[in-house]
Amino acid sequence: MSQQQFSSSLLEDAIHQFAKLPGIGRKTALRLVLHLLKESEEEVENFGNSIIRLRKEILYCKICHNISDSDICDICSNLSRDRSVVCVVENIKDVITIENTQQFRGLYHVLGGIISPMDGVGPKDLEIDSLLQRVENDGIKEVILALSTTMEGDTTNFYLYRKLEPFHVKITTLARGVSIGDELEYADEITLGRSIQNRIEFSQTFNK
Repeated sequence: MSQQQFSSSLLEDAIHQFAKLPGIGRKTALRLVLHLLKESEEEVENFGNSIIRLRKEILYCKICHNISDSDICDICSNLSRDRSVVCVVENIKDVITIENTQQFRGLYHVLGGIISPMDGVGPKDLEIDSLLQRVENDGIKEVILALSTTMEGDTTNFYLYRKLEPFHVKITTLARGVSIGDELEYADEITLGRSIQNRIEFSQTFNK
């Protein structure tokens, strides 16, 4: 099927840009662009400026690598959080997902990915050294390994377990309420919340 042609190159370019977004095809992109054309010029400018500001001004927390408006994110700077417990996650979406359960009051550490040789991602590409530094220096007593229960996630969990063993901290993982092969962002909040509350010693996952 030939690609649909438009009478305006401006319209075509806008559709092309929207269609680059994940999960957005050209039909959806067209619908979004036409919606914006119906909005006031001020509304569209606000929309565009918010995206530009996001890209230019967003920061990453110097402690946990979560997105932030300042050098230290709101979670790390919140003194009411349990600073002895750190939950290790793959990405920022996982922080949002776990926070939505309202079942975890510790801190986070965002790795920025998982070990995946097929994708050319190794330990040096992740925020592992900074995690080890936090465990060594910040009085952390428990590390929760909350990565997706995929083969790559389990490989990364085991690698982190071996790296963390010398520090003699409690190392736990989510209870298997989250099914094998699941990514955290697709787990419902109740199931994920229970998996956090009922977390188990990581060593139990391979000593059976």
